[in-house]
Amino acid sequence: MKKDADTALIDAWQAVWPEALAVWSKFTRLRDPSLCASHVEASKQGLSGSFAMIRLLDQSVVVDLPLVTELGLEDYALEILAHEIGHHILAPGSASDQFRLLARMRRALPTLEQHAPMVANLYTDLFINDRLQRQANLRMADIYRKLQQGREPLPDGKAKASGGVWTLYMRIYESLWQLEKGELGGAGTDSDAEERLDTDAWLGARLIRVYANDWMLAAGRFATLLLPYLVEDTGALGDSLDPSRYLQDTRDAARGCQTYGAQQIEDDEEGGAIHPVHDKRISGLDGEEPQAEVPARPAGGQLREPFELGDILKASGVDLSDHEIAIRYYRERALPHLVAFPSRPAPESQEPQMEGLEPWEIGDPLDDIDWLQSVMQSPRPVPGVTTVRRVYGREPARAIDAVPVDLDMYVDSSGSMPNPQAHTSFLTLAGAVIALSALRAGAKVQVTLWSGKNEVMQTPGFVRDEDMILGVLTEFFGGGTCFPIHRLRQTYAAKRERPAHILMISDDGISTMFDNDEIGNSGWDISAKALAQGCAGGTMALNLERDWDCAAANKWLQQTYDALKRARREQGWDIHAVERYEDLLDFARAFSRRHYIQS
Repeated sequence: MKKDADTALIDAWQAVWPEALAVWSKFTRLRDPSLCASHVEASKQGLSGSFAMIRLLDQSVVVDLPLVTELGLEDYALEILAHEIGHHILAPGSASDQFRLLARMRRALPTLEQHAPMVANLYTDLFINDRLQRQANLRMADIYRKLQQGREPLPDGKAKASGGVWTLYMRIYESLWQLEKGELGGAGTDSDAEERLDTDAWLGARLIRVYANDWMLAAGRFATLLLPYLVEDTGALGDSLDPSRYLQDTRDAARGCQTYGAQQIEDDEEGGAIHPVHDKRISGLDGEEPQAEVPARPAGGQLREPFELGDILKASGVDLSDHEIAIRYYRERALPHLVAFPSRPAPESQEPQMEGLEPWEIGDPLDDIDWLQSVMQSPRPVPGVTTVRRVYGREPARAIDAVPVDLDMYVDSSGSMPNPQAHTSFLTLAGAVIALSALRAGAKVQVTLWSGKNEVMQTPGFVRDEDMILGVLTEFFGGGTCFPIHRLRQTYAAKRERPAHILMISDDGISTMFDNDEIGNSGWDISAKALAQGCAGGTMALNLERDWDCAAANKWLQQTYDALKRARREQGWDIHAVERYEDLLDFARAFSRRHYIQS
């Protein structure tokens, strides 16, 4: 068997491309498909396992022609290409819809979330193939017959029985297209299993027809329908005898795509994981449609946790580390809370500027006549006819750029704080809101993340690089509590050319900044010098009781409170008590508007 596709086959498939586009619409515009002549070429294009795929990043169709030939599908160019175009036109259509789809699938597949990409692929294929088979009269059923016939036999020469997932999937197609039972896949032998298959296949077919124009809404229902079969069939999924392994054409469809919007939980997402039999639109049964139990979520909007977003993105083929996902997560969550980009009003010049001439008419002040210009127009001035006067106006003056206050931010990352890469950290979110707002105003930002002794991370000075700043904010130590006094000392060893405001985000552990440093210098002296050299004051946002400065406390906590009172009294620190970490977001918005909106 040839390993590479010959030129004739490539030319034949390329010639079919315009017809495949026209199946959906004559106005459909996609770049020509990548028809790979070898498995190596297909792999370089990001295609592996399946014989074709859609790439949502650049809306490209990729086909592994040698694998197509091995499966005996070389004569189905129109069907295969039209199917891949369907993923661009119908489902999922875009990376954001792929994220939404997988989120719904994962919610309906408890403990089996890893199979969500496969189930989502099978689900969208149903809508596309049903439309192509019935409305475009393409031979979609024949492709499944070919895949079934091409299965490798067992050593005894008999064909291996199809798994429950594949059998149900084929039975749904048979119901949709009114084919003989077992024509596309293996038939069961147990009468009870057959009855169950027939019922579930009918429900699956009804789901595809009822939700043909609203396929996203029924995604959780389809996954719930497949769930019991997945439980019974997980060991066989994807093995060398499973035909579904060739149909994963959207497995990595969203690789390289932007992730905006993926963290939002939609209103109908959590209640959509119900069995189709309980959906009146599908089953026709009367009665109230039960809602899936929705777990309690904290107030503040229906947003995913960072680990949930990471699971969805990875299932979509987005190749990012947990840290890179966290950077995107907090950047997107911060965006609605940032200050507006500064506008610069142009004041009028105090000196009037001549703009031109206009006729002087009888009744106008005599002093307004420009006699030189009037005589130049006519040596014999005629009042109201040849007389002119000058017109003056004011032009915008050159605006003077204000020097924005730089931001020097220190964020606590000790064991009492959440890991921002797993769960929402409002310290990280507040830091992102303030830092990105400062960048919008033209300031530079230095971020220091700290925990125990020698556990410190810092940007390389004051920078204007978003990724660099968010990269530090989204890291995590989770150790003890020991403020990095030496970093504060080094930053303000000499007076800065630009003013800098010092911001601390922590809890009562911030009192360690007043201890002696590693060479015996007093933290009080270092703090005072930093405020003096920064020339723009300092703020502390601390997780404390609201009335911390007058509340009774234990001995250790009282020492902390006394130190904070002294810092406020002697050095001028502006201390904000934040009772709940969630309130840090309100603090961040207020701080950003106070310091980075030009008045």
